Amino acid sequence: MGGDAAARSGPAAPGLGYRRREPERTLLHSTVREHWKTFLAETEERAGASLPRFVVGEFERYLGCGILANGFARVRCTACGDELLVAFSCKGRGFCPSCTTRRMHDTSAHLVERVIPRVPVRQWVLSLPRWARFLLARDPALITRVLDLALRGVFAWQRLGARRAGARDPRAGAVSFVQRFGGALNLNVHFHCVIPDGVFVREEGGVRFLPLPPPSDEDVLAVLRRIVSRLEPLLRPQLEAARADARPLDPLGAAQVEAMQSSRTAQPDAGRAKKRAAYLGGFSLHAGVHIHENDREGLAHLCGYGARPPFSQERLSALPDGRLSYRLKRPLHDGRATLLLEPTELLRRLATLVPPPRAHLSRYHGVFAPASRWRQEVVPPPDAIASPGHCDAAPPPAPAPAATEATAPAGPTRNPRRIPWAELLLRVFRADVLACSCGGRRVVLAYLTDPGPVKAILAHLGLPATGPPLAPARFTAGPAESGWQDEVPELQQSLR
Repeated sequence: MGGDAAARSGPAAPGLGYRRREPERTLLHSTVREHWKTFLAETEERAGASLPRFVVGEFERYLGCGILANGFARVRCTACGDELLVAFSCKGRGFCPSCTTRRMHDTSAHLVERVIPRVPVRQWVLSLPRWARFLLARDPALITRVLDLALRGVFAWQRLGARRAGARDPRAGAVSFVQRFGGALNLNVHFHCVIPDGVFVREEGGVRFLPLPPPSDEDVLAVLRRIVSRLEPLLRPQLEAARADARPLDPLGAAQVEAMQSSRTAQPDAGRAKKRAAYLGGFSLHAGVHIHENDREGLAHLCGYGARPPFSQERLSALPDGRLSYRLKRPLHDGRATLLLEPTELLRRLATLVPPPRAHLSRYHGVFAPASRWRQEVVPPPDAIASPGHCDAAPPPAPAPAATEATAPAGPTRNPRRIPWAELLLRVFRADVLACSCGGRRVVLAYLTDPGPVKAILAHLGLPATGPPLAPARFTAGPAESGWQDEVPELQQSLR
């Protein structure tokens, strides 16, 4: 988030009194700082290989997220001249609590205001067997194919019901969220799909929405059977190829298998079976969550749940013996309500949750797809509210020249379809960075990324001109010692 040039120390009132969140003071940040190099050394010495570049980059960007020494935006009040420094964020998609929370709010608001029309919607959740989750976690292209086949099964059921009601050429649509995590920091690739509870048909005068009856338990089971019949021929050959591959797993793959094995949550009570849910061969499909067309707040909550962060900083605490405790929302299969983790084990769990680059976590299908000819007639009209320039989400793509108050960005300069950056911070952190205590409004003067001016300004204000240091590696075991990689053959067998 951002920083305060005057280094204010009092708590901020909701909506006013912006104060830098100081990520370096959090338990997660200190844990990563203290054990990141140790974790890298352990991985390279025991496995003989390093983590993928995108995972290393995610951790390194997180370490610089919200640190003023890495650059900031100068924000000044036009009334009283009070000035703030707003630090850049990492825009991480993996585990950064600040950036993933802001991404959740941004995605949810965008879908409610500019994508999903005022129609009833239903959430369809598809889960897969553990062996299939591992295959999808390793292959982003396979995620795309599996999700496409799954939605075809749901759309086919919807179109069939619409044709029985007399509709001609009905079209369906979906907004899907790819979640790579479970509630216990375990690797669990599954899909949350927000699908209108009906279809769209073209008539004279435009496109009309045709609601459909809710699915019965038998309908959900029939849809799941159709999905499994299409997924099995796709996934089984991939599993056989993985079994035949005699090469040991790379460090990330071994950590992914370990994360799937060690943190399985308890199964729901058989006596309290969910409505509109089906289970078949390790696959499950749930369609019990329905949102009324006028419940836009409920829709925003549903979309936020699909785009939610994988990690909650409030559930992490330190123990006297140096270990970490992570409180679970659901107990594990053995009854434990908390995870007890060594610091490097937490980092290994977080590494498995980082999505690969260029793999979208939100997908659009059917009438909501970008290339659909129906999209412009289905989605809500564009919002006419202009959004100010974005500064806190990330540094600008290129160093921007210093601007005066007269030339400070006042209109949409980056992506006008997204929430204004100040409004997004207000939604997430309950603090309006552009609202001054004098009643005036602040404007962005300049973005500073050059280390020279950044250090000079911070030194003048008496603020740290460098980020918190990283602890050196403390790994001393040799490659012959037993480590987590020695368990890989057993873990590979468990996938069978």
